[in-house]
Amino acid sequence: MELENITHVTVKGRDIYLLGTAHVSEQSVEDVKVAAQEFEPDTICIELCPSRYEVLVRQDAWQKMDIYRVVKENKALFLLAQLGLSAFYRKIGQKLGVKPGAEMLEGAVQAEKLGATLVLADRDVNITLKRIWASLSFFSKFRFLTHLLLSMMFQGNIEKEDIEKLKSKDQLQMVMDEFSRSFPQVGRTLVDERDQYLAHKIATSPGQKVLAVVGAAHVPGITRYLGQEIDQAALEEMPGKPVWPSLVKWGIPLIIVSLLILGFLTQGTEHSVQSLYIWVLVNGLFSALGVTLALAHPLTILSAFVAAPITSLNPTMAAGWIAGLVQAWVKKPIVADLENLPRALTSFKGFWLNPICRILLVVVLANLGSSLGTFVAGTWIVTRVF
Repeated sequence: MELENITHVTVKGRDIYLLGTAHVSEQSVEDVKVAAQEFEPDTICIELCPSRYEVLVRQDAWQKMDIYRVVKENKALFLLAQLGLSAFYRKIGQKLGVKPGAEMLEGAVQAEKLGATLVLADRDVNITLKRIWASLSFFSKFRFLTHLLLSMMFQGNIEKEDIEKLKSKDQLQMVMDEFSRSFPQVGRTLVDERDQYLAHKIATSPGQKVLAVVGAAHVPGITRYLGQEIDQAALEEMPGKPVWPSLVKWGIPLIIVSLLILGFLTQGTEHSVQSLYIWVLVNGLFSALGVTLALAHPLTILSAFVAAPITSLNPTMAAGWIAGLVQAWVKKPIVADLENLPRALTSFKGFWLNPICRILLVVVLANLGSSLGTFVAGTWIVTRVF
């Protein structure tokens, strides 16, 4: 069987075969089998990091997720992003009857059969997501999240022929280029940096003959970087936190408190009390409204209302954390909810009604509502004082 998606590169006398695949494709799975049998490599590299590989090989991975820890460590937004990234491929897989990442798992199977070394060559997905997030501006973050959430609701008709066409380097690269034009920073982190990382891991893998199973869009970049000196540590660095968010978080409470004091000194106690009412009611109502949109428990809605005016003045806390923990307490997820999580992501209704997704939505929407409430209430108080 002839393989059309193989790129052969010689690096320092070693043979490296790059097999470009579509991530949800029966034909790609077959291509991996044929390539492994034909080349009999010493090493097989696959485009997975250890955490993504574990999710694919362990059917109970979702069941072991600690939702309380996710909320407490402020990882709800990143977990939602990971779910959004995986939902698109999962939906295609359901339509075509192919498990997402099946061709990567086939690479692992072939490595075991041949006695070859298996290398998980991709960068950790959490590092990639955090580097993407840090590269975006404030408004771009909202646009990016919208794109991810819409991908969860994808309902287009996709045929097998359409998926196989994705293995054409030109077409898939064109899709990536279009995405990079909308979010240039994302394109650099999601594609360019990972091209370098994959190239480094492949080039430094053991053996004289290496087969690398990667998405077709990465093949041109990997080919370009193979043989070059690449600083892996720099690509794994977690982004430093910018100063301005801390200035905003501490500056807004100081401004609000200063305005309340100024209103008291210039216009009396009644004026200051009214401004305080505005702060509490507006902040609380906006946060409670956000939680209500997530169809949260009444106690969760109440907790968001009470917490938002307080946490908005305390940068070490967030209304979403409190509301999320309350929702997790009053509606504690059961094993069945965790087991159903992958299926829940395939429809808008399933996503919105799954208790795990609801907790994540509560955290995000409570914080978003509190932020909007802070802006509205703060602007209102400023106009009253001046």
